[in-house]
Amino acid sequence: MFTPALHSSPCPHDESITSWALAARGGDPDAVEKFVRALHRDVSRYVTYLSADPQAADDLTQDTFLRALGSLHRFEGRSSARSWLLAIARRAVIDNIRYASARPRLSDRDNWQSAAERGQPRGLPGFDDGIALAELLAALPDDRREAFVLTQMLGLSYEEAARFGGCPVGTVRSRVARARSSLIESLCEAEGHRPPAAVAA
Repeated sequence: MFTPALHSSPCPHDESITSWALAARGGDPDAVEKFVRALHRDVSRYVTYLSADPQAADDLTQDTFLRALGSLHRFEGRSSARSWLLAIARRAVIDNIRYASARPRLSDRDNWQSAAERGQPRGLPGFDDGIALAELLAALPDDRREAFVLTQMLGLSYEEAARFGGCPVGTVRSRVARARSSLIESLCEAEGHRPPAAVAA
């Protein structure tokens, strides 16, 4: 229902996306389509890495847009539509984690290879790269992973990420720097290299 074209054009500016959201609130079906297509990829990437569960990404993305479209009448454009939508995505992930933690766990797991295949994130460079990236990001503390994904993968500015997370800009910069250092160190260890001196310190 909300799946965009595989080869979509570069993401429009936040001002355009916000104007589409406001027009969609007024009942413009073309604006709804443009709004969803513009942010579908960002939401999918965000929920994939924030939840550390690539298998749930499609459902979480769909849930996010269903929640957003049902709440458009309350969107007034005080913040960017992107920030507003990512806040909804965050709540969808939190609700999903709470629901999953309340469910009984199955003891009979398949072998690790089939589990890894099911956990492959969509839209990443290759199978091995996707698994490695998902695992490395999943190992980060939640606040660092979120700051890194927002700024380094979704392209939000540090100021936008700070407003989104309700913390100072310096905190976001620190979390991103620590996340980057941890990722570089983990990659170096996986490849059998010593991390750079700045990272190892």
